[in-house]
Amino acid sequence: MTGRQEPYYVDYDADFGLSGLTEAFTLSPAPEDTGAALGLVTAKLDAYDRECPVGSVDHLSADERSILGYDTSHDDWGYAEELREDVRGLVESPLADEAIRAVWRAAAGGGWDPAAHGMSARDWLRRIDETCAARPPRKVPGRRPAPGSWWGAWRPAADEVRDDVVAEIAEIAEIAEIAEIAEIAEIAGIAGIAGIAGIAEAAETRSCRERSAGFLPSPDILSALEEVAVRVHPELGFRLFLRALKVYSVRIEKARYDRFQALGERFGHPAALIDLGLDIAWPPIDTARRDATWDFGFSHLAGQAHQDWRDSRGEIRKTAEGDDFGQTPGSAAAVLLEDTLRLLRSALPDAAVSALWTGASNSPGRTDGRDWLRLIADVCRERLREAAPAYTPVVAPARTELADTVLREVRETAPAVADKAASPHWHPVPATDVMDALEHVVTRIDPDLGFRLFLRVLITLSVPLAQEQYDRYRAIGERFGYGEYHVSDVEHLIEAG
Repeated sequence: MTGRQEPYYVDYDADFGLSGLTEAFTLSPAPEDTGAALGLVTAKLDAYDRECPVGSVDHLSADERSILGYDTSHDDWGYAEELREDVRGLVESPLADEAIRAVWRAAAGGGWDPAAHGMSARDWLRRIDETCAARPPRKVPGRRPAPGSWWGAWRPAADEVRDDVVAEIAEIAEIAEIAEIAEIAEIAGIAGIAGIAGIAEAAETRSCRERSAGFLPSPDILSALEEVAVRVHPELGFRLFLRALKVYSVRIEKARYDRFQALGERFGHPAALIDLGLDIAWPPIDTARRDATWDFGFSHLAGQAHQDWRDSRGEIRKTAEGDDFGQTPGSAAAVLLEDTLRLLRSALPDAAVSALWTGASNSPGRTDGRDWLRLIADVCRERLREAAPAYTPVVAPARTELADTVLREVRETAPAVADKAASPHWHPVPATDVMDALEHVVTRIDPDLGFRLFLRVLITLSVPLAQEQYDRYRAIGERFGYGEYHVSDVEHLIEAG
């Protein structure tokens, strides 16, 4: 071997390494002694092994690993190795011991302070490293918990992302400094802080306090986190920074949250690593906002349907709860409800509703026509009462500017499927009935909903597409504001040549 190859990755959606360990400390009672603290380290490693079993990945031979590109000389990748990598980065760094201690305490919630047990921060990290090193190697070659993408994401070079991570920490640090000035002013009994920091800083302080559900990390903690990003590695600094924000319950505005997710994507982090535990100031639900990556609403529910559905209410509930990362909680239920109410309040006959569902899902519903729509609406309202009780369902005016464009695509396809049927082996529905229902939706209900259902029908009927057709569909999807991968659901229908 000329050097260790990067290991292949396993899909692991939780936090990992040192930041994942600090999370375990925040969720547990403060250890009474060093032995109990190291017990939490061991418990974290055990939990990973139980949560992420090998599954279908067997112990590969050296030849098999060589062919696949997996490392043939390093078989102990797992949580312990990932944790040791973070620990060694800090221990061997030029950071002052007090800075490391500040970062550890901020990320771990302050429940375990190594100094209170006669250890420096580096001594504590070395004890963690020793605990990991004593663990028997995993018997799976090259397995590593992060990044979470199963196809393996390559981490960017530190220089490519360092400035972006530092900028995020610096912004919070600036707010924390202003808040600290305000606190000093209040303690001193000064009427307002205008005399110390100026009117602009006072306004920023008030805004900060409104956004923050808890206390902000101190400027010293944030400075230490910035040092980790600069002098150790920005990826580790970013994870520990996120952990501190979660510990302090700092409310994060949606725009900042989106930047965090973009940074996490560059690092190959699963979206859940950023999302879980972060206090996000979500904007109100807006069904006109197109922030789903894939399909959504009634067409998405149809795409999830299958003939083995045993509990229709439960299956609808799964879709209604399926908010994408970055969406205001309740959004999936709101857009599904809006689509459903459009159909329910329309003049579309019950038989056409059933045909439409069968054509989009290739699986007849458990109930017919409007009974099916009423069930969907009931489940959506139930979900919204839980996730967004203040939300009032609305049906916005349909966007009709693309009605003629969508109608042309539907009518162009209709002759090609005239002899087909949806669900041909179980309660077949003539494709002509499906296309007639689609035309009604496009012209009299909502072209957006009609186009989304049209894409689903193309899949159900296995309609072959020319490249120019697909390109037109993508252009329509872009004009409707669909997510990046929405229209690509039908890309497999393009005929070669």
